[in-house]
Amino acid sequence: MQGTMGSKDMPMAAATKPASFAWRRLVNRRPSRRPSGSSASPPVCSRGITAMASPTIAAPKRQKDPKKRIVITGMGLVSVFGNDVDVFYDHLLQGSNGVNFIDRFDTSDLAVKFAAQIPSFCSEGLIDRKSDRRLDYCWKYGIVAGKKALDCANLGPQQLRNPHNQYRFGLAEHPDRPYGSKLLHLHRLRYLQLLLIRRRKPHQKREVDVMLASGTEAPILPIGLVGFKHVEPSPSVTPNRERPPGHGTSPGMGDGELGACKQEGANIIAEYLGGAITCDAHHVTDPRSDGLGVISCITKSLENAGVSQEEVNYINAHATSTPAGDLAEVNAIKKVFRDTSQIKMNATKSMIGHCLGAAGGLEAIATIKAINSGWVHPTINQYNLEPEVSIDTVPNVKQQHEIHVAISNSFGFGGQNAVVVFAPFVP
Repeated sequence: MQGTMGSKDMPMAAATKPASFAWRRLVNRRPSRRPSGSSASPPVCSRGITAMASPTIAAPKRQKDPKKRIVITGMGLVSVFGNDVDVFYDHLLQGSNGVNFIDRFDTSDLAVKFAAQIPSFCSEGLIDRKSDRRLDYCWKYGIVAGKKALDCANLGPQQLRNPHNQYRFGLAEHPDRPYGSKLLHLHRLRYLQLLLIRRRKPHQKREVDVMLASGTEAPILPIGLVGFKHVEPSPSVTPNRERPPGHGTSPGMGDGELGACKQEGANIIAEYLGGAITCDAHHVTDPRSDGLGVISCITKSLENAGVSQEEVNYINAHATSTPAGDLAEVNAIKKVFRDTSQIKMNATKSMIGHCLGAAGGLEAIATIKAINSGWVHPTINQYNLEPEVSIDTVPNVKQQHEIHVAISNSFGFGGQNAVVVFAPFVP
């Protein structure tokens, strides 16, 4: 997106979602020089990891300099509800359920036969015929969504030749290794958020004028469904319910483009205020029961964005429809936002399933559309909620809501957490 500066449904099985990075740096103390003649032994060089404490939010310091503000100027997607952003959000507002029978391959030997698969995908002439035959779906989704985001931002070949533009494209799947940086090794479910957060400083330092951030996934394959054989299949995703059946998986792609506020003629859609990434490294799939990793990530994101808890009145929840994950997220939100009476919290996954590497991008787009339209989509299948869920989840029917500041949560494998903060653009 250019302009002001700023970035699911399938088988039912238990899973969790990602969030932001909560590692503390290793403490390095270099030994100081001993005074001549001193017999005191030199200090010992020590290394350790400081304990993760509950952070506090400093006084809001929202960015005022137009040259450093970051805005969204274009969006594109490929989803179970089509390849048009407006059509996609219209389906969400209607409470459409994207789950259906899988017809891409034979599922007779599989326990799970439902998914939120993308029907009759067409590259719309954006990919040459040879590549269209050979490329994996995840790449094709990415190319189509990326081109749509650039078109939405009115960015053509001339503007893209600018050396200050950056493009980051991420896949959730890559060769597995038993080692590697947590930031790079496990970024599934939150790739677009990761890019938004990591590239904010180069934007503000004027090292980058325009950035295209994206995340893509195409997980509806026989090998991807085998792991769901131990769960009871269900054609619905039911966040925050007592003993929910599980979550759905879905392919998809979400693209966002960021730009510098000063550019003339930019189609500014919303403002990206900031975000945070943490990692509590608690468990491969289960979140911390005390929610400390999520609390830390949300708090850091608000501090980075320069907003207070009281300003936030909309949350696009990670909500994977798993008891442990949903309740951990809800309880963490209640601890950060003491008064949740004005907050609307919905779950996009209830309709499109869990898009894994594309989930964060599609949910960020849904968040921005809610800001623009003044309508928040419902969370479908909202019946018999857990007693702890006291926040308005926008059950089953859309609601009109003027959003002041919105956050979009993504929590992933290995205790990863990512939270991004958006707001309406006010010159």
